[in-house]
Amino acid sequence: MNNPLLRLYRSKIYTAIMMLGFLLCIGVFGYKFISGYDWLDAFYMTVITITTVGFSEVNPLDPQSKIFTIFLILASVVIVGYAISIITEYILSKSNIKDIKQRKMQKKIDAMSNHIIICGFGRNGKQAARKLFAYKKPFVIIEKNKEVIEKYQEDDIPFIYGNANEDETLYEAGIEKASTLISALPNDADNLFVVLSARQINKKMHIISRASQETSYEKLKLAGANNVILPDRIGGDHMASLVVIPDLVEFIDNLGIVGERNINVEEVKVEQLYNAKETKTIRDLDLRKKTGCTVIGFKDDKGEYIVNPEADTRLVLGSKIIVLGRPEQIQKLNSEYNIA
Repeated sequence: MNNPLLRLYRSKIYTAIMMLGFLLCIGVFGYKFISGYDWLDAFYMTVITITTVGFSEVNPLDPQSKIFTIFLILASVVIVGYAISIITEYILSKSNIKDIKQRKMQKKIDAMSNHIIICGFGRNGKQAARKLFAYKKPFVIIEKNKEVIEKYQEDDIPFIYGNANEDETLYEAGIEKASTLISALPNDADNLFVVLSARQINKKMHIISRASQETSYEKLKLAGANNVILPDRIGGDHMASLVVIPDLVEFIDNLGIVGERNINVEEVKVEQLYNAKETKTIRDLDLRKKTGCTVIGFKDDKGEYIVNPEADTRLVLGSKIIVLGRPEQIQKLNSEYNIA
């Protein structure tokens, strides 16, 4: 963990260990040169004195050795006591900090609305989270593997530890207020159960599910999934396309998101572009001149898509446009119209 309090405790532990090591060296050299013991006997005497186990001396101590031993015992009581208290405090605080962090994370999740829930943080779940993070979309991940959570929670990613098949876990992720659920579990039966549960709890949310078998496609659709993705089919189709139309596929791949500043395609609601009291057309917006972006797609209020729409296409309420541009042009579009 990168918690400042834990770093402080670690530094204190290192200090205590150094002090113990220094005390051990003082004891060994003291018994060697004051009492005339050999190195092994000096080390033995130092250990039994520091630990106060009560074993007898190797040889009777002269007055100088007795005075040295008194000071060694007093110093060891202070230093060993300090070391034990720091180590104990570190162990207890580590547990408490985990609990505090979990409560803080749950509070953050409870405050979310219209967020996305990702079930499973495997290959597909990670890719989904990466893209959502690039678009600055709020999301919560449900994962039942504690090791995965401990590995990736350093990045302040909101995790829920539990099984996505259980309704209680879905409620913890705020499913009632979520806008979308992505079920990216490796098992089709698990995805089917999650989709069924999610659809019963939230009738309006958009549900996207992964499927390994083509036979699961219709079942997941019947269970309530809006979209079902078959990664193997998409992967095979993509590889074949690289043979048939390699340059086009490479160009389309470059439109994807690699990082926060590499967004080339944006989907924008008409309501975000102008006050829709009077319906405008694509020509009226003149996005090319204002931002450099080009409108390459249009989705009307009925859900119908038009590729490369005409300039006189009317932008009615409930419709969307898809624009293409370089990252700096997309950023200019977002800043021009205050699109979050």
